[in-house]
Amino acid sequence: MVDAPEFDEEFRRRLRDLFAWRRDVRRFRRDPVPEGTLDRLLSLACGAPSVGLSQPWRFVTVDEPGRRAAVRDLFTDCNRAALAVYAGERARLYATLKLAGLGEAPLQFAAFAERDTAQGHGLGRQTMPEAAEYSVVTAIHTLWLAARADGLGLGWVSILDPARVVDILDVPRSWLFIGYFCLGYPQSEDTVPELERADWERRRPAADFILRR
Repeated sequence: MVDAPEFDEEFRRRLRDLFAWRRDVRRFRRDPVPEGTLDRLLSLACGAPSVGLSQPWRFVTVDEPGRRAAVRDLFTDCNRAALAVYAGERARLYATLKLAGLGEAPLQFAAFAERDTAQGHGLGRQTMPEAAEYSVVTAIHTLWLAARADGLGLGWVSILDPARVVDILDVPRSWLFIGYFCLGYPQSEDTVPELERADWERRRPAADFILRR
């Protein structure tokens, strides 16, 4: 048995700072990230909790210029379609938003879930098979915090057609696309989300989302 570490109040305070300063980054510097950084962060992500210890996450690093260009083109198409959903002032505001750092971020990867993985022997997935996808999200959040502790920003790009991403990255069609991610040094840092600063939406207090029974 290994003795558990003790986390004191100073650690908890710094941890709260980490939570507060974690942001969805869309504006990146083009500075290179030290070699091995992404592999190290992905390794930390793979230590996240998963349903039945299934570790259903599948990460695909995207380095080939042609594949990156294809993802950028797909984003442009999907973003144009998304804009058409809005009208009036909301459409005007949407058109001003920078929603991806695909042209600047030095590191890029995609995350998928293998819902039918044999690992874990199906434990916890009989009644909620979607718990596999939830497990992948916990891994992403783990990486997100670890990246921020390194001074790096992570941006989640969801304005993409999942089936076309599967084709572009040439992965098994059984894998469920969770998101495409941009990683690098942010141009600036703030505790306020960029969408809030742009007046797209306001964060609500935690009390709004908690029910007492």
